[in-house]
Amino acid sequence: MPKVLISDKLSPAAIEIFRRRGIEVDFKPGLGPAELRGIIAPYDGLAVRSATKVTRELMEAAPNLKVVGRAGIGVDNVDVTSATARGVVVMNTPYGNAITTAEHAIAMMFALARQIPEASASTKAGRWEKNRFMGVELFGKTLGLIGCGNIGSIVADRAVGLKMKVVAFDPFLSAQRALELGVEKVELNELLERADIVTLHAPLTEQTRNILSRENLAKLKKGARLINCARGGLVDEAALHDALKSGHLAGAALDVFETEPATDSPLFGLENVVCTPHLGAATAEAQENVALQVADQMADYLLTGAVSNAINMPSVTAEEAPRLKPYMALAQLLGAMAGQLTAARGGVIKAIRVEYEGHVAELNRRPLTAAALAGTLAPLMGAVNMVNAPVVAKERGIEVAETVHERRGDYASLLRVTMVTDRDEKSVAGTLVGEARPRLVEIKGIAVEADFAPDMLYVTNQDRPGFIGRFGMVLANAGINIATFHLGRATQGGDAICLVSLDGPIPEAVLAEVRSLPLVVQATPLRF
Repeated sequence: MPKVLISDKLSPAAIEIFRRRGIEVDFKPGLGPAELRGIIAPYDGLAVRSATKVTRELMEAAPNLKVVGRAGIGVDNVDVTSATARGVVVMNTPYGNAITTAEHAIAMMFALARQIPEASASTKAGRWEKNRFMGVELFGKTLGLIGCGNIGSIVADRAVGLKMKVVAFDPFLSAQRALELGVEKVELNELLERADIVTLHAPLTEQTRNILSRENLAKLKKGARLINCARGGLVDEAALHDALKSGHLAGAALDVFETEPATDSPLFGLENVVCTPHLGAATAEAQENVALQVADQMADYLLTGAVSNAINMPSVTAEEAPRLKPYMALAQLLGAMAGQLTAARGGVIKAIRVEYEGHVAELNRRPLTAAALAGTLAPLMGAVNMVNAPVVAKERGIEVAETVHERRGDYASLLRVTMVTDRDEKSVAGTLVGEARPRLVEIKGIAVEADFAPDMLYVTNQDRPGFIGRFGMVLANAGINIATFHLGRATQGGDAICLVSLDGPIPEAVLAEVRSLPLVVQATPLRF
């Protein structure tokens, strides 16, 4: 039974989801880093919000960890690089709090435009300062969106409804999507020059950090207003203070800060600044939504292999998972065979090719390719799985190619994995029997029909009479039973292959004897 730890405050409904689906769950919010490291070892999953820091050190103490679920959109508190290297899936819930966060940005925009917080404080203090609080209308103003993804697009929709002109800077926003949203796609400099109000809805990355630097803040038109309900670190806070103090900017509304909790900031002393304590997702609906979503996603992955909203792995829907599972097993087995054959011969890996033919070509191929990569690289590089295999290949300069063949061959589905080294190429191909059982059908272009077994012996030999008898006698004299025996050859008298299923690993002494037989070119033990 999978075991999950919830280390931050989540809705009780999330705990119930795990239990109802047969997953053991412990709810222990508020643990310190050392306490968490002390108990994390037996858990398969870790569910967090923003309080828990999922560091490399924490994951090193969690040998069984398979998935980290972040209830919310940001994963700043998760070391995704270390998780990927360790083969841990990192999931978030990008849609659960999108509406709530977008509404908070709109609320901040109204509060800033009409000076509502200051007016409220003044009125409650017994002062009736009607002439002091002169606001501005949003109607007809230009709103500049920096980031137009899930949340930004909702803000755009609401702003268009307010009859605002909306311009957006987002490298990933297509012209068609901009047209659908009713926004104008522009470059950043143009947005800064035109916008009356700028609102940020971008993730914090190396590319977006301090995107509103001192230099870019100076490019904003005089009297512009700024809203940040996305991530601290997108704005140079010291430069923002100076721009507000000088009067270059009319005001700012901030829900996020570079350092949180933000208990002290020069910005707090300015009347034209509205501040809230990271409340973007703080509604009852959003808290419930993200908790339920992360629980379902983690349960799906641990129980069925379905992957939703993963940061570091291709998605596999719950509907796809049962159909993909046997093909993923086939891809991993083929990759493992190609990898073991390559490891036996040595050489520097240059490329890995994965080819699809027939029905399998119509499926979601990204997880299948990831499974094939994991199979090929694990025999050569150790702890590699579907999560980290694409990254490992990229780091080592290995070219990965995926090819789809429209032709229909002898099999309803065929999957081929080829490893290219500086010495040679090794290819293996397989199919599914009854849409469930992986079967090997080709090795190095030679037709071979064989089921995979935990222990196998692969032999390449010259095709001459008498070899099979001598080979069989070596195994028989060593007391090794042959479970299955499969043969194939390219041409008469040319290269032949022999693939034997054994009841256990072949001893090194027996392997050496096989390798010393006349006509043997290669003898490689295989384990699956």
